[in-house]
Amino acid sequence: MSTVETTPPTAAARAATAPDDPAPRRSGRSGRRWLVGGILVLVCLAMLSPVLWTAMTVTKPTDVAFLNPPQFFYEPSFTSFVDLWQTTLFYQYVANTLIVAVISTIAALVIGIPAAYALSRFPGWISAVLLILALVFRALPRFSVVLPMYDISRALGIYDTTFAVAAALVAINQPFSIWLLRNFFAEIPKELDEAAMLDGCSRFATLRRVMIPLMGPGILTAGIFIFLFAFQEYLTANILTDVQARTVPVFIATQLGQTLPMLQQAGAAAMLLTLPVIAFAFVAQRYLVAGLNAGSVKG
Repeated sequence: MSTVETTPPTAAARAATAPDDPAPRRSGRSGRRWLVGGILVLVCLAMLSPVLWTAMTVTKPTDVAFLNPPQFFYEPSFTSFVDLWQTTLFYQYVANTLIVAVISTIAALVIGIPAAYALSRFPGWISAVLLILALVFRALPRFSVVLPMYDISRALGIYDTTFAVAAALVAINQPFSIWLLRNFFAEIPKELDEAAMLDGCSRFATLRRVMIPLMGPGILTAGIFIFLFAFQEYLTANILTDVQARTVPVFIATQLGQTLPMLQQAGAAAMLLTLPVIAFAFVAQRYLVAGLNAGSVKG
C-alpha cells in the first residue's frame, strides 16, 4: 500500500489564499470618521461663535465687556438682563412679538388650507397662473411690498398696531404657506375625496372631516415655519410700527449705536429672542421631519 506525500504550502501560497485582514480597512474608516467629525465640530463652532460671543458680552460687567483685547476670564454678571426688564418696555415688546406671530400664523393657515386644497384638487391653467403669481409675489423685494402697506395702514388708521403688522405678514407669508400646503394635499390620493363625497360629504365637509386630520403633520410644519418667520421679522415691523406695537427685533435695532449699557441690553434682548427659537426648533424637530415625510398616505 503506497502513501502519497504532500508538501506543506509555501509562505507565498498561504498569503495568496488567506482572507484579507480587515484591521487596516477598519482603521481607515475610523480615521475618516474622526476627520469628518472634527470638520463638523469646527463648522459648528464657527456658526455658533457669534452666539457665544454675544453670550459672553452680556454676562460681563460693563467696564470689561468691550475691552480690546477682550477679557475671557471674568466674574459673570447678569446686570444687563435686569436692566433690560427694569429700565425698558421689553415685556411689552415681547408681548407684541408673540401677538403678531400667533395672529399671522392662525390667519395664514385659515386662508392657506382651503386655498391649497382647491389648487391641489382642481389643476388647470387657472391654478398654474395663481401659483406662479404667488411665487412672483413672494420673490419681490420686501420694500416694494411693505411701503404700499405703510400708506394703506396710515389711510385706515391702523398704523402702529399689532393688527397692521400681522395682516402685512399674512400677505407676505401666504404664498409660502399655500405652496407648502398644496404639496402636502397633492400627496393625498384623490380617491379619499371621492369616497367621502359618495358618503354624502360636500367639498367643505371632506376638507374638514377627512383632509385636515390627514394633513396634521403638514399643517404643523407650515405653522411652525410661518410662526418663526413672523417672530423674527424686522423690516415689516420696523416700517409699520412706531412705539406702541414695536417688536423685539425693532427694539434691538434701536439700541445699537447708543451707550455701552444700551448696547449690552441689545445683546441681552438678542439672547432672549434667540434662545426660545433654538429651544422651539429642537422640540419641533421631529414634527418637522414628520411633516416633510407626510407623503406616507398611499392609495
